[in-house]
Amino acid sequence: MAATAATQNRKISFRSKDNSVCPVCNEVHQREQMFQGGGRLIAGKLTQDLRRLYEKNKKFGRVGPNDYVLLVCPKCLYTSFNKDWDNLAPAEAEELRMSSDQRRQFLEKVLGPLDFNEDRNIILGAASYLLAIECYQKRGTSVAPTPKKAVSAIRAAWYFDDLITEFPDLKFEPVRDFLYKKAAIYYSQTLELMQTGAEPVDSIQGMLGPDTDNNWGFDGVVYLNAYLTRKFLDQLADTKEAQLDLLVRAKRMLARLYGSGKSSKGKPSAIIEMARELYDEYGSLIEEMGGEK
Repeated sequence: MAATAATQNRKISFRSKDNSVCPVCNEVHQREQMFQGGGRLIAGKLTQDLRRLYEKNKKFGRVGPNDYVLLVCPKCLYTSFNKDWDNLAPAEAEELRMSSDQRRQFLEKVLGPLDFNEDRNIILGAASYLLAIECYQKRGTSVAPTPKKAVSAIRAAWYFDDLITEFPDLKFEPVRDFLYKKAAIYYSQTLELMQTGAEPVDSIQGMLGPDTDNNWGFDGVVYLNAYLTRKFLDQLADTKEAQLDLLVRAKRMLARLYGSGKSSKGKPSAIIEMARELYDEYGSLIEEMGGEK
């Protein structure tokens, strides 16, 4: 028992004793999970895009909770969040099986050859979220794929931001910026779905994140839509009129989050303060562009 405890105290993750069977290709493998506690995570600041940063641990080195969130089949690279793993319609499983080689070629083009039988790291973490976006493109509306693509896209952008720091010579900036742009599009679509009900967004409120540290839920969707719209405005709309329309719509949604400006248990002060600053910035920018029509 003492030896086992000592081993755990030196490791970040472990392999589940229960087998996971891929519903696409029937590959049997063991899911890797992160040990909890033990001083592995040292929380740092919260960024403007609601990411929780973690300091490098002297004992464990880099520890990334997002590395272990997604289930990935090491053979066919089918990827999903845990609750969607077995929830595949026959047509979805067939399409995912037929596109296995495309997923592998896509990954190799971006990150090189990878092996998901190995322990998760920053490269495999980034790859898992790229795969999630690809796989949820082929899922039906019943699993609410759009908000899951939004969460996956912004987390993937975070990974590539870290990869730029770790490997500056590899020039990952275009990939990161593309992923942020995709996240902006998916978050805008998620806001529309919240109003139309075309996907069961309500059923995944506990997964909206966007990070694993604090689930901001629908407030996070509203805030990130405004934040990403502002940051990538030029890429999201070509004309001044279209840009103004995007800004006005995002500001109106942000006003609902901002409300009276008072924090509560449901709306912590951190997101209220950031929403307040962003709301003021939106007001000034909209006025500079001619005001609301």
